[in-house]
This record gives sequence, C-alpha cells and structure tokens, in this order.
Amino acid sequence: MLPDMPRDQRLELLRKMLMIRRAEEHVVRFNEEHEGLIRGHFHIYIGQEATGVGVCAALAREDYVFSTHRNHGHVIAKGGDPGKVLAEVIGRETGYCLGRGGTFHVAAPDLNILHTSAIVGGSTALASGAALAAQVLESDAVTVVFFGDGAMDEGVAYESMNIARLWNLPLIFVMENNYRRAGRVNTDHAADDLPNIPRALNLETVTVNGDDVGQVHGTLKELVRRVRAGEGPFFVEARTHPWPGNDGAHPTLVGGVTDINWAWDPSPVPENVRSWYAEGDCILAYARELADSEGCDRDTVVRVDEEVRREADAAAQFALTSPLPPPEAAVRYAYAGRGE
Repeated sequence: MLPDMPRDQRLELLRKMLMIRRAEEHVVRFNEEHEGLIRGHFHIYIGQEATGVGVCAALAREDYVFSTHRNHGHVIAKGGDPGKVLAEVIGRETGYCLGRGGTFHVAAPDLNILHTSAIVGGSTALASGAALAAQVLESDAVTVVFFGDGAMDEGVAYESMNIARLWNLPLIFVMENNYRRAGRVNTDHAADDLPNIPRALNLETVTVNGDDVGQVHGTLKELVRRVRAGEGPFFVEARTHPWPGNDGAHPTLVGGVTDINWAWDPSPVPENVRSWYAEGDCILAYARELADSEGCDRDTVVRVDEEVRREADAAAQFALTSPLPPPEAAVRYAYAGRGE
C-alpha cells in the first residue's frame, strides 16, 4: 500500500530504496570487477530495502539505530552518505569509520547509528543500553535495533527483550525475517512462530509485510509515537522475500543490474530468477504503485531512478579514488582518546 504522505515524500522513499539498491549493486561489482578490493565475504541488503527505509522514515534524527552485517542499507536509509558507506566497505580513509570498520561494521555516530555488529544478535544488548540511557536522561529518543531471524537463536536477544520489557525501555526490536518466509525449515529453534518468543515475555508484537514500504512505515510511525508516549517496548517481525543473489558468502547479481522498467515488463530477466523480480522485489512493486497513483506516472519513476544511478555511480567513484589509510596510522583510534 502507498504510505500516507505527500507525493514528494513518497518519491523520497523510492529514492532511498533505489539508492540502497544501486549502492549494493556497486558492492557486488567491487568484488566481481576488482581483484582483492573486498577482502573476505560480505552481505548486502538487496531485497529488504522497503523494511529499512520504511522504518527509518518514521524516525527523527535524534533517534538511535543499531544494525547488523547488512548495515549498508540501514545507514543509507537513516540518511547516510552512500559515498562514505562504499568507501568504508572497501576500507578507505574517507569511509564512515576511516576504513577501520569495513563492510560488517559501518557506523555513523553523527546519524545516531552508534554501532553495528556482525555478531548474530550482538546489537540487541547495545541497543538496550542506549534505550536505557535515553530513559535515564529523560530524552524523547527512540531506539530501533535491526536483526535477522537467526538472532532468535541467541541468548542475548532473549535477555535483551526480557530486560527491555521489565524496564519498559523506549526500544523497538525489528526482526527482518528473510529465512522462514522462503519456506525453509529451521531445525535450530523449537518455536513454530518466532514472534511467540517475545509474546511469552508480554512484549507487544506485530507482524508486517516487509516488502510493503507503506505498511512498514505506517506501522512504525504509530509504534514510534507510542514509544515516545512511554508505552514501549515493541517487537516487529518484518517478513521479506530473500533475494536469490544472496546465497553463499559472495553475493552475485543473478539477474544483472536492476532495470526499473522490469516493474512493468519482467520478461528480460533471466528465467531462473524472474519470479523474484516479478513478485518479490519490493522496489519494483513500489514503483508500480507510485506510477499508478495520483500526481505521479511511469516517466517520473524512471527519472528518479536515472538521478539515483548517477549519484550512486559518483559515490562508487568517490570510494574507488579515495586513499587507503596510511600503514603508520594502523594503531590510531585503537585506544580511548582522540586518535593520536
């Protein structure tokens, strides 16, 4: 469904979703087209853009966000600079963490994204701490923590939800379920329905279609309002369709670079992945909705994508031409202080 907001704001959601998609496509190309540019494996946010953008659009700048190994999308959704994100992914000095965080740990303290953790469930405890600090300081700040369905296997997630409920912390847990939605069987957990776990802790829980940016935004906008009114915490399950290119440690552009025109004609997509782009791609679905809405059309959607492509290409070029940190600076910022 379309979000309840003016046309320009609806287009801004599309712009954010497309920027995440284009930036992540560049990450894959960094790995495929450059030898040794990305060292080790990496994870990207393609296919989940509607969740991150829908959630972050409901937040204020002073609100806190904690992320996961798929942090690139969350940082851009919160207003991050895609050039600095891409520079960090390839370890450049112009990245958000001066090249020291890398693909798994892009943090942006100026956006109140204080930390990201590739440890499964690791950010749930950190987010609980930030929410407690906001409560003690009597701040209006809301904290959101993103995590995947795999985090529900971890004790730290259970403990964080339990303490958040006991202390009524201003915190929203957002589980991006991109595993069970695919019909896979998880043999690591006895729960038939993962949201039953927070329900057992008397944590109010809601399930949304994570592919529907309007539904995600509308739900989070109301929950954020309630958190500011002292009614938190809450648990949100956002169900998404896993992007087929994410299988394995090194994502691949299985359908090629996304063409916005596939929203209306997916026939050029390779047959083995066509169904995902036709039915599961949240960006293409939103593009179709926008093009059919009052005050918008297909040409407008295509024009926004063209603008985003140019901006993303410039961001990638910025990252590629940025310098690596000098070897003699390796121990800077390793200890508390000003990085001297």
